[in-house]
Amino acid sequence: MDFQIVPIKSDHIDKVVDVHIRAFPDFFLTFLGPRFLREFYGSFLQDPTGVGFVAEDAQTSDILGAVVGPVTPRGYFKRLLKRRWWAFCRAAAGAVLRRPATAKRLFRAVFYRGEAPPGPPRALLSSIAVAPEAQRRGVGRALVGRWVEEVKRRRAAGCYLTTDAHNNDKVNAFYQGLGWKVESTYTTPEGRCMNRYVLDLSADTQENPR
Repeated sequence: MDFQIVPIKSDHIDKVVDVHIRAFPDFFLTFLGPRFLREFYGSFLQDPTGVGFVAEDAQTSDILGAVVGPVTPRGYFKRLLKRRWWAFCRAAAGAVLRRPATAKRLFRAVFYRGEAPPGPPRALLSSIAVAPEAQRRGVGRALVGRWVEEVKRRRAAGCYLTTDAHNNDKVNAFYQGLGWKVESTYTTPEGRCMNRYVLDLSADTQENPR
């Protein structure tokens, strides 16, 4: 590979935010702005259950992509808001002033990923972003694979994520190609139809983590 996967660090955050904005120019989190995204990605460095990795170009050290998510989603975002509520409010103030109707949707969009699937507790893959110029190089596959390895090492029983069910064929095909299974489909309060994917991990891996 012409890139390497390394744990996310504080000095990566600004570059990760830039990748996110360029990868998702029309998405709600991007509308909330760079300050909000810095708080969001930085939160996975501040909680012991947070897991995050970046893909670095082997020659230039440019950030090509990032993946983040908590091993134990239950209580994660409540702890985050309790610890940093003021920072998130300040970061989102500009977006809310530009579009006051977004206030109700704001924290639900960031912190709500549908109810966790039934069964044993699973890690939540909260966000993955790959720079447009780095797509089709295997960056996304490598990031997800490394993130899954880490949640295995931490003895998670499995992991889950959500993504749009409609007009999102490439993303759905990507996760299905990695072995994730659609566990259920639901509709958000905003009317978005979402697929919830799960990837269950073997008992051997949980009992004998590397």
